[in-house]
Amino acid sequence: MVEVLIMEIIEKIRDIFGLSIIKTEDVNFTLGTLIALVTVFIITGFILKMIRKFVTNQIPEEDKGKFVSIFQFIKYIAYIIVIMFTLNASGVNISVLLTASAAIFLGLGFALQQLFQDLISGILIILDQSLHVGDIIEIDGKVCKVERIHLRSTIAVTRDQRVLIIPNHKFLTDILYNWTQNSNVIRESIEVNVAYGSDTEVVKKILLESAKNNKSVLESEEPMVIFEKFGDSSLVFMLYFFFDDAFTVPAIKSELRFEIDAQFRANGITIPFPQRDVHIINPKN
Repeated sequence: MVEVLIMEIIEKIRDIFGLSIIKTEDVNFTLGTLIALVTVFIITGFILKMIRKFVTNQIPEEDKGKFVSIFQFIKYIAYIIVIMFTLNASGVNISVLLTASAAIFLGLGFALQQLFQDLISGILIILDQSLHVGDIIEIDGKVCKVERIHLRSTIAVTRDQRVLIIPNHKFLTDILYNWTQNSNVIRESIEVNVAYGSDTEVVKKILLESAKNNKSVLESEEPMVIFEKFGDSSLVFMLYFFFDDAFTVPAIKSELRFEIDAQFRANGITIPFPQRDVHIINPKN
């Protein structure tokens, strides 16, 4: 008697679980499938949460934000796989669903092609550590500082405080100069022209002292003067110096030029301008 009662209860539960929510000729989505989906979603979410917690405890603090961005993308893929697997295991013919939505997926694929490129590029940037927050970069002729790195785009600020929103695919398709990839120490140069007949040793001394006396130029790295060439109307020198803040390059160069000009005036060294001598020949003479 008890066994019959248990069997009847089991049959009723089966009937309830087998209750169709969506039923067509090819698809039969039952209450049991819905319960299975909800259960698997909860279990998957719990497992992913534990994985995220475990991994974030193992990586450095500065890289945790980057891992969260990657994990968010992986989580979406995991949920899609779980949904497809659960539906298939529950007896739903997912091939019908895929065939019916193939045209939609194809259209979305073309429409979102750029977005997928940006996402993949963002993941690669985060994984290979080619770009970090705080890096000074030069892209499309603009020098800027990286403020944030997202999966789709990177936020940077230029020297005049304008915000650049850079799609991540540009870092893979365009040439990027990372000024601070290896070190924050950067070398820059100033070209200086002096008149022929100037004392070159005095010129060299003034250039070196101007660099050494500038507070922004690093004392740990010795500045250098190169006699570059004999120009058309001047002697060409290059002053090389080092500093550790790429955003101050224009200001440092301006300060050095002011100082060099003042020292040249005090020492009687002139900066020439291009000149040409024109000789007029009178054929009658």
